[in-house]
Amino acid sequence: MSAVSTLKPGTRVALFVTCLVDLMRPEIGFAAMTLLEHAGCEVVVPPDQTCCGQPAYNSGDRQAAHRLAERVLGQLEEYDYVVVPSGSCGGMIKVHYLDLFSDDPNLKQRMGRLAPRVYELTDFLHSVAGVDQVPGLAQGCVTYHDSCSGLRELGVCEQPRALLKSMPGIEIKEMKQARACCGFGGTFSLKYGDVSSAIVDEKISNIQSTGAQAVVLGDLGCMLNIEGRLRRLGDDKTQVLHVAEVLAGHLDQGPRKEPR
Repeated sequence: MSAVSTLKPGTRVALFVTCLVDLMRPEIGFAAMTLLEHAGCEVVVPPDQTCCGQPAYNSGDRQAAHRLAERVLGQLEEYDYVVVPSGSCGGMIKVHYLDLFSDDPNLKQRMGRLAPRVYELTDFLHSVAGVDQVPGLAQGCVTYHDSCSGLRELGVCEQPRALLKSMPGIEIKEMKQARACCGFGGTFSLKYGDVSSAIVDEKISNIQSTGAQAVVLGDLGCMLNIEGRLRRLGDDKTQVLHVAEVLAGHLDQGPRKEPR
């Protein structure tokens, strides 16, 4: 089954893989590529891409963040679109680069031209490509967690749900407070460990209350936080999957055994 897409033939899309996907869950990157190619895109993964600069920016190191942002801008601005399988990295590039470049008219102008072409993965598939069919044939009941950056910076909420609902074998069972933070927040979880643990414990309780086979989301930081806590609490059953994995048909994979 092929996707129905409104993209022009030969649309060149740069896939910004992100550090965590590259290092921790490369299968998410491959799933994202599958989905983009299925939508008719010519997908390019710029080989010299590095960190988007979000950790430095969030820690107040604007100089380091600026250097990384300028590098990323140069790598991506030639493409028709830039797609990111992460709300937080997508938000960093699309929203916060303009702040980083506020004192440099040339860089700010270049970023102003690129920003409208930067999209989170599901937003691009649903809103730009007009995809109404996905290659995945997964079956099961899932619940969806709205990651903070994707939701509040990029407006990603209905797009992933619409794509999941296009899969006949998938049932979505909404959890209580699906939009509430998971407690990760980058360095927040390190600086305020007890508070972070309390927040993620509430999230896990809401996930488990749905009885869903898997919690699905669009940001790897949240994935690692939720999955790590689930396993430490003894839940080896609930799967924690990136939405790209499900849309590409990877729901039936078993949960990973994380060290405790």
